[in-house]
Amino acid sequence: MAPQDFLLTYLPILLFIVIAAGVSFVMILGSLLAGRQNPDAEKLSAYECGFDAFSDARTKFDVRFYLVCLLFIIFDLEIAFLFPWAISLGEIGVFGFWSMVVFLGVLTVGFIYEWKKGALEWE
Repeated sequence: MAPQDFLLTYLPILLFIVIAAGVSFVMILGSLLAGRQNPDAEKLSAYECGFDAFSDARTKFDVRFYLVCLLFIIFDLEIAFLFPWAISLGEIGVFGFWSMVVFLGVLTVGFIYEWKKGALEWE
């Protein structure tokens, strides 16, 4: 295979990238031209938590924030793996069933850890 033929096989990918970049550029440019650009003080204010920052951003967080993050990861992983497992349960057999039982056991241990640390209790 000649080097030119080898490079021609990648031409559709290059063409797709160029078209995607062009469409993205046109959309961004269109939104800048068509949208009203008049930010006021309220638009530029902090909106994530509803009030302005009152201390340094490098302060330590309470451990409950990390526990809530772990709780989210536990349930997110559970859903992400349970649905494909349930669809293919007939094909994977007994080994697949028991491997998922072990996986759910590990997630249950994490959930119990969260519960004992008080991440589910809000003040």
